[in-house]
Amino acid sequence: MAVKKKPTTKAAVKPRTDEEMAGLITSPRVQAALTIHQWQGSEVGINAYAEELSTQIDKVNAGDMKRPEAMLLMQACTLDGLFNNLARKAQIQSHMPHYETFLRLALKAQGQCRSTLETLSAIKNPPLIFAKQANISNGHQQVNNGIPAPAPHAEEIKKQQNELLEQTHGERLDTRTTSAAIGVNSDLETVE
Repeated sequence: MAVKKKPTTKAAVKPRTDEEMAGLITSPRVQAALTIHQWQGSEVGINAYAEELSTQIDKVNAGDMKRPEAMLLMQACTLDGLFNNLARKAQIQSHMPHYETFLRLALKAQGQCRSTLETLSAIKNPPLIFAKQANISNGHQQVNNGIPAPAPHAEEIKKQQNELLEQTHGERLDTRTTSAAIGVNSDLETVE
């Protein structure tokens, strides 16, 4: 099935105001087109990249996830290859700083590969959520489910005096007075 190209006019391509120009330049598709153009070379123009990205955005918005799924799988494969290459380079190093750097980069690539595969798995198999009731609102929301039961009354709590300052016979300890000296334990002697 051939994809029909959208007719474009000069007004659609060239915004007339600074605000329109700023909106176009900061749009994700144009930023991505600029980045791809810089990294891939100048064989294809920026406008062609931006047009292709717009087509891909429209497909994803319509629910076609084939390209994002393929992209994630290929990124995971690339990261896996990067991990193996860096791990092999780390193994042949004779200086510890070089060994450590290559191995650290290899493990980062391995972690990114795992993360990419988890993302792909979440797209292919979204988690199931069993909700008894879902309340989704963009603002304030009140949900009344039936007649509320009367709230139980809180019991009145008796304040108890601090028993730590009481002796066993009920007399309050007076911490401001000096106490009597304790007798010396005669069984203990100094060690020489």
